[in-house]
Amino acid sequence: MRPNKLRETWKSGANTINGWLGIPSTMSAEVVANAGFESVTIDMQHGCVPFEMVVPMFQAICTTDAVPMIRVPWNEPGIIMRVLDAGAYGVICPMINTVEEVKALVQASRYPPLGGRSNGPFRASIYGGADYVKHANDEVLVFAMIETETAIANLPEILKVEGLDGVYVGPSDLGLSMGEEATLAPTSQKVIDGIKKIADLTNKAGLIPGVHCDGADTMLTRYGQGYRFGSLLNDTRLLATACINGIKAVRREAPAAASKSY
Repeated sequence: MRPNKLRETWKSGANTINGWLGIPSTMSAEVVANAGFESVTIDMQHGCVPFEMVVPMFQAICTTDAVPMIRVPWNEPGIIMRVLDAGAYGVICPMINTVEEVKALVQASRYPPLGGRSNGPFRASIYGGADYVKHANDEVLVFAMIETETAIANLPEILKVEGLDGVYVGPSDLGLSMGEEATLAPTSQKVIDGIKKIADLTNKAGLIPGVHCDGADTMLTRYGQGYRFGSLLNDTRLLATACINGIKAVRREAPAAASKSY
């Protein structure tokens, strides 16, 4: 089976940068995947991507070395198994708050005896290899999103569930759960402490802590807090930011340029 390069990178001690896709387009998937991210995640929860676009977008991502991942809409076995069969080498599941919920996630994501995933990797065996089913439990990544105070309270027990590879923090939802602002770069000390605690507990358990970030500075801060896997905004935000910054730069220079032409 094709090895999961994220696992290899983390074992070497290096951190990774993840791209994020909310636009249902093979072209944007190909552009982002070619940018140099170690992995690229399709967002089915808050993006505009329906299942019909998942396979074409994976096919675009897989023209590169980026590891194809996905955030599923919810902790529902049908969609989890389907995206894995489509070739996701990693699943990120939102709003995991309890041990029972993470056990259900693992059950849907792992083949027996570790889980109850049904056999039918219609595209995963093409991307992963003919021996995909035999080795999938060792290569495919399973991440639980930790986004509430309840999840943090239950995290020590959540991290003990066999078959879980790591956790992924949604800072905006975490902030909301604490009565604070929804932002990827919180200033509330309560939220900051929660983000740090998640990384500390996850590293102590020998698993991988991941987090969504609003830019390079925040990602470097999270690395310093112990995070190993960070996502750099998403395709929509990156596109909008580039457009806004370009327009501002032109308008800032336009008066001076106009005056020089006369």
